[in-house]
Amino acid sequence: MPWCRYTALVENNALQAAKDMEKVLDVSICHIAEDDPIQPPQNPSSYPLFSMQFLRLHGMDLFSCATTWLLLDIAFYSSSLFQSQIYKKHLGLKGTTVYNEAFKVAFFQTMVAIAATIPGYWFTVYFIDRIGRRKIQMMGFLCMSIVYFAIGIPYHYWGTNENKGFLVLYGLTFFFANFGPNTTTFIVPAELFPARFRSTCHGISGAMGKVGAFFGTLGFLWSTKNNERDDLPRFKAMRIALVSLGGICLLGMAVTYLFTRETNGRSLEENEKEMENSELCVFRCSRDADRQPKTSVPEEVIAL
Repeated sequence: MPWCRYTALVENNALQAAKDMEKVLDVSICHIAEDDPIQPPQNPSSYPLFSMQFLRLHGMDLFSCATTWLLLDIAFYSSSLFQSQIYKKHLGLKGTTVYNEAFKVAFFQTMVAIAATIPGYWFTVYFIDRIGRRKIQMMGFLCMSIVYFAIGIPYHYWGTNENKGFLVLYGLTFFFANFGPNTTTFIVPAELFPARFRSTCHGISGAMGKVGAFFGTLGFLWSTKNNERDDLPRFKAMRIALVSLGGICLLGMAVTYLFTRETNGRSLEENEKEMENSELCVFRCSRDADRQPKTSVPEEVIAL
């Protein structure tokens, strides 16, 4: 395959690529035989990031990727950074030294990673091409919200009783985060956007996620102040925080359902061609979900 066919990754401008390559080649480009003559692009699809055409073609995709990443990180980093405060009652830390407390917290966090976090990733690896990115992301957000409601609404009961069921439910939040949006939110932006915008849009989406992590940790820092007996977080504040995280996960599921495209089963080139030729449609996800594969040509026609 001639080298010039690899130059269409960014601007589809093979003529300019040929001129650039002449600067680093020992042989002039005109002396290299090509299967096809180099032609200037007929309809160059080139427009800047900050343009109305980008907003029309990819603005909704950028909104969905950035918003879902932001909502996920509010929930994920809030519960991750304050794990020891959330399940302190269930680890038997009262009366222990600071070294034993650090060991018990680290040991439990390791068990959560082994039993919930890492299996969640492997479930995604196995099912992502079978179920699809969008469905996994919706399912993860929904299950996270259910678990947050289950540990948040009756938090007074969990806080006054050393029931190990709380630890199981809490571990499920990490399982469904990784078997869900914590994986798909950085896969989808890498597949949705044209090559020349892919890194930038992925970075914008990731930056919005860190904004969500910042505000989420601030909120949880308020709720985990030790104002109750036995150096425990305030029950009412923790209930509000956990239920709020459940509501945020429901919002993430809604944004995914309404605005996120499904990219499963298509190559990056197919995705790019389709996105370039598509118009802005707010509730286009149903169209993507109902899209049927192209019918194959009948064998009788091929024989003719």
